[in-house]
Amino acid sequence: MFPVVMPTYARADVAFERGEGAHLWATDGRRYLDFGSGVAVTSLGHNHPRLVRALVEQAGKVWHVSNLFRSPGQERVAAKLVANSFADTVFFCNSGAEANECAIKMARKFHAESGEPGRCEIVCATGAFHGRTLATIAAGGQEKHLKGFDPVTPGFVHVPYGNLNALRAAIGPQTAAILVEPVQGEGGVVAGDPDYLRRLRAAADEFGVLLIFDEVQTGMGRTGPLFAHQACGIAPDIMPLAKGLGGGFPVGACLATAAAAKGMTAGSHGSTFGGNPLAMAVAEAVLDAMLEPGFLTNGAAMGARLRAGLDALCSRYPAVIEEVRGIGLMIGLKARIPNTELIARLLANGLVTIAAGDNVVRLLPPLVIGEAEIAEALGIIERTLSEVSA
Repeated sequence: MFPVVMPTYARADVAFERGEGAHLWATDGRRYLDFGSGVAVTSLGHNHPRLVRALVEQAGKVWHVSNLFRSPGQERVAAKLVANSFADTVFFCNSGAEANECAIKMARKFHAESGEPGRCEIVCATGAFHGRTLATIAAGGQEKHLKGFDPVTPGFVHVPYGNLNALRAAIGPQTAAILVEPVQGEGGVVAGDPDYLRRLRAAADEFGVLLIFDEVQTGMGRTGPLFAHQACGIAPDIMPLAKGLGGGFPVGACLATAAAAKGMTAGSHGSTFGGNPLAMAVAEAVLDAMLEPGFLTNGAAMGARLRAGLDALCSRYPAVIEEVRGIGLMIGLKARIPNTELIARLLANGLVTIAAGDNVVRLLPPLVIGEAEIAEALGIIERTLSEVSA
């Protein structure tokens, strides 16, 4: 009999019923340390009282009225995002894929409004991941995501990630934009060299194309600063955002400069549910927490502590771990055994982790973790590596 829930996921045989901070409890009562955060989503951990209060309070007022009317919640959240980023304006949606779709449409519309409608191609990187819609799997370009969904949506050109010469050679009269992740998450936690990212900005300016940084996973403090590109001293023209913005509540956003968004007029784009009052109440609470003094610096410090511990374990167990990658609290372990096997063994020992490409295990803990949780995680990882080595 075909499953009542469509079998599009290879699910672990564990069901969680409650969470608190960085921990989860399964239906059998077992406690787990969550270093997956729902794939970099539960940025403030589970059951955060601030988020619960914001959601419950808003639930007692109004849930949904559509985008046919003004939204005070959207106006407040947009103002805070704009005040703390390069952007002048924000479009709200429900997911990272939708945020990337908005970015793609915006880039094409920009050139159409500039009198060059033929500039519709976007240069992307191999190993990228931008979502699961037909356009975003084409932008990602990975065969495993494209297989069976022909014809591939046109308009995307791919060059090796980090190769500036190949990127420059790919820019032509039809190019509308460059789209990259500052750190490739799904692709294996591959961090872009800061100089490469800065040169992308220079190339976009030189050729008159837009620069899009996909910060769906890297944004909202995941790599240290509020947005990963801020560490490089540059800014994109457009930035898709999601995951950590809602702390677990579905919300996405596409930030842009006024110039890049000049074609996004009434009727050019829309969303029925995007930025509804519930989502905005939670997103505002997440932003307020992250913008408090010390929040981001503490996350960066915890990331450095975790990285140091993992580097030491990599040195002790080189037969199992080839390399430690990543920035801040977005870390990857390049495994020498199948990453699925290592993830299963870590889960059996009580640690939730996430798979990534290039045989990598992703560690994406809540940004609120402390020294005790890091010590607990390192203990579980060491025990697991010792078992595998034996």
